[in-house]
Formats: sequence, structure tokens, C-alpha cells
Amino acid sequence: MVGSIGPAGTVALRILQRGSWTRTPAKELSLIEIMRHGLPWPGNPREVNVWRLKNFPNLWRGLWRALTARIFGLANFYGALSLVKIRKDGTIIDYGLASFRSVTDTGVGYIVDAFQPATSIELENMKFHGVGTGTNAESTANTSLQTEESTQYNPDNTRPTGTTTEGASANIYRTVATYSPDSGGTRAITEHGIFSQAATGGGVLLDRSVFSAVNLVAGSDSLQATYDLTFTSGG
Repeated sequence: MVGSIGPAGTVALRILQRGSWTRTPAKELSLIEIMRHGLPWPGNPREVNVWRLKNFPNLWRGLWRALTARIFGLANFYGALSLVKIRKDGTIIDYGLASFRSVTDTGVGYIVDAFQPATSIELENMKFHGVGTGTNAESTANTSLQTEESTQYNPDNTRPTGTTTEGASANIYRTVATYSPDSGGTRAITEHGIFSQAATGGGVLLDRSVFSAVNLVAGSDSLQATYDLTFTSGG
């Protein structure tokens, strides 16, 4: 009897589009949307709701200012940060809104300088995402992160470059980047900033956010940060 034996099996493929996980809408959020994306909410994984509960003081620290301006119809601008963790197996942990903060003094100065033709400053350079492990509360006087990552970046000492888009409404600037540490064991990330250059140790800081720790295993986990800068008109 002549026969043959060949390999048999199945292959399953899954496409992971890292730029599409953030569910926080790119628009000025209503109060119920802020609650939905920033507070513990039915249907969320326990991990997310526990993190949001711990993080609420960080969210509220800037949120009340934005809400006050909205109530009184005051023109203002503010940054909002959303976070998503992507595990090696493709599991998505959507933490949602992490922070509402004000633009820094140096960030405001950068914007004013960009209006002047005699300078070489370009607003589109505000797309580099820095992360760190500092826990001091934000201040408009901040010019850098408290304890920024360095050799954990890939390449070393180079901040991730974010995409730049316009939100669903024309008054929102959105930039999205992903940080994937390649060394240092487990990184407890607690701060984020938008900078005007990729190289660490320099650049203008537009906005700094502090939040409850998101633990990332080097060489395995990634953190997608979405930063929305919202401008509101007055009148």
C-alpha cells in the first residue's frame, strides 16, 4: 500500500491598526461624553474602571477650569489627553480621558512667535510625544517633563512622532503617537507632554499631563497617546 502524509492545520490572522484604537471623539465633548470617557462606566473592564477612579483627581484638576469657561461662554483653549494600552497579544485597554490641562507659558509663547514671519518657528512641529515617570502636579511654568524616558525610547533619546489631524470640528488639533519601550523592564508611565522636537533634553513643551500609572512591559506593551488641543471662540 502506497500513501502519503502531509502537514495539516489552520492559520488565523488578525490585523491590528494601532492608529485607530482611541474611542474618545475628536470634538468638544459634552458633559455626558466626558463622564463616559473619563469616569468609571458600566460595561468597562474592571481594570479600566479602577484606573479611572484612581485617576479622577488628575482629570478634575484641569477639567473644572474648562467646564467653568464653558458655563460662562468664555473663549479659552485647553488640551485633553486620552490613553490606550496595547498588549503584545493585541489586547486593547482603553483607559479613555487621562487629563484636561492648560497650555504652558512656553507653549503660549511658541504660538505667538509662530505668527511672526521673522521667526522660523512652525506650529506643525508640535507633534512629538514625550512620556515619563514624574508625579509632580502640572504647572503652566513647566518647561519639561519631570522624569522623561531616555534610552527606553526606540531609537534612544528620540520621542515618538505623532500624526497630525484636524478634529471632527475645525477648532481641534489632534496628534496621536505610540510609545513602545524597548528596555528598562516594567515602566510605570505617569506623565506626558507635547514637544516641538524629537530629541530629548530640549524643545518647547506645549502641554504637560500627569495621570495614574500605566504599567508597560518593555518589549511587549505599547501606549498610544492622543492629544487634542481645543480652541473655543467667544462672543
